[in-house]
This record gives sequence, C-alpha cells and structure tokens, in this order.
Amino acid sequence: MNGQIAKLIGGRLVVAALTLVFVAVVVFVATQLLPGDVAQAILGQSATPEAVAGLRTALGLDQPAAERFLLWLGGLVTGDPGVSLVSRQPIGPLIGTRLASSLLLAAIVAAVAVPLALAIGITSAVWRGSLYDRAVATATISVVAVPEFLVATVAVLIFAVHLHWLPALSFVPAHASPLQFLRAVAMPVLSLTFVVTAQMARMTRAAVIETLRSPYVEMAALKGASPARIVLRHALPNAVGAIANAVALSLSYLLGGVIIVETIFNYPGIAKLMVDSVAMRDMPVVQSCAMVFCAVYLLLVTAADIAAILSNPKLRRR
Repeated sequence: MNGQIAKLIGGRLVVAALTLVFVAVVVFVATQLLPGDVAQAILGQSATPEAVAGLRTALGLDQPAAERFLLWLGGLVTGDPGVSLVSRQPIGPLIGTRLASSLLLAAIVAAVAVPLALAIGITSAVWRGSLYDRAVATATISVVAVPEFLVATVAVLIFAVHLHWLPALSFVPAHASPLQFLRAVAMPVLSLTFVVTAQMARMTRAAVIETLRSPYVEMAALKGASPARIVLRHALPNAVGAIANAVALSLSYLLGGVIIVETIFNYPGIAKLMVDSVAMRDMPVVQSCAMVFCAVYLLLVTAADIAAILSNPKLRRR
C-alpha cells in the first residue's frame, strides 16, 4: 500500500470517528427534547410529584445534562453504555442479544438481496435500452416507491391471512429447527429484500453503465473483445468501487427498514428494543440503540469508501 492510499484511508477513518462523536451529541440532545419522563412512566400517572422527584434523583436524572452526557460518552468509549432505567439491566448485554438477532436477519437479507441485485443491475446495464432493461427499470422504480410498511402489510395479507403459508408474527422458539427458523423470519426477509434489491439494482446498473462508457472499454470493443470479456475483464474490475458504494448504501437502507419491519412482525431485534424503549422513555437504551445504528451506517459507508480507494487504478499505479 503506497503512502497516498494510506493517507486517504486514514483520512476516511478520522472523518468517521469525528462524525460518530458529532452524532453522539445530536442523539443525546434529541433524546433530551423528547416529551415524557421515565420516572412518571415507571410510577404511573397517579404518582405524586414527590415520588416522581425522588425516583428522578435515584436514577440520576436530576444531574446537569452536560455531566450526564460526558458520563454516557465515557461509558460508550469504554464499552459500558450504562444501565436501563426501566429494567435496571446492563445495556450492553441487553443490546448484544437483540443486535445478534438483527444482524442475523440482515445477513439473511444481504445473502439473498446482494447476488440478486448485482445480477439484475449488471445484466440490465449490459443490455441497456432493451425490453428487459425497460422492464427492470419500471419494476425497480415501482418497488422503490413503495414504503416498507406497505410491503410488510401486503405480505401479511397474502401469505398469512389468505394463504396461511407463513406466520404473521416472527416468533422463534428457543429450540427451533432450521426449517422453523426460516419459516418464522421469511416474512421480514421477504419485506426487506423486496425493497433493498430494487434500490441496489438501480444503483449497480448506473455504476456499470458509467464504466461501460469509459474510453478503455470502448477501445476493448474496437479491438474485437467479446461482450462477456468487456464486462468481466474491463468493466467490472474498474466498477468495484462504485458497486461497493451501491451495496453499502443499499444495505444501510436496511437500518431504516428494519425498524418498521421488526415492529410490524414483532421480531426480537435491536430496532424493536429501541421502539419499546422510546415508549417507556428509557433514554439510555434509546441513545445506545441509536448509536449502534449510526455506527453500523458509518462502518458500511467507510468500508465502501476504502473499497473505492483500493480499487482506483490511478492510485494503485502510483
């Protein structure tokens, strides 16, 4: 790795770290502005003001906001985000269990969506202007325009209500067999894959078309190279960075979709935990979940930037 590549990668990592710190400030301030009080939520509406004030003191909510932010940020840096105000359980293990479930769901979606989207995007780029390309463009635009909650609702109506093929809720027994597990997560996976594949296919198509218009691809075509060789040998290797960005941005789209899908199907992931914590005003859990989402997004985008840097032929030759 030459010095310029190392400098660019180091710069991306520094920007990602500073962005994460800025996001921590925004998340903390935003959660402080949310209406409601966890002490009131725990004690109920009939609690006296004295009881609510006493519980707020016991939970440390009467401390200045700046002090609470520094304590929370220090805990994040050391890997200890604190304790849930409602369940009094450590937030780390609480999020870890839910995060593993969400990552498993995301991994299944990625395993299905990425190969499918790349195949659709590359073939439609190669055969651009054809009937197949126009059909793919129409289908992907239509799918991208449909929100996840509508896809999930329609999936429930078709596969759970009318056909009775799949359960409406994603309940996975403790000792479920692989077939039971796949049947339980089929609906969330279907709902997320439907939208993510369309988004990724469109971005992949645009990236490959841009590469196919490059002078070196035109030169290879003039020399008599076959279409397959032009795509596989000349276009795709130089489109890795753009395709990596398309994949990363599309997978980061899962972060928004998974919140809706996990809530609709009652899937026990980190998004469902975050939604439940918002309802209970359990702000340390909400803040930690939000930071996990932001960190995953930054990780995907930074990885895509690094892939683009490493695949840049101009930088590799220096």
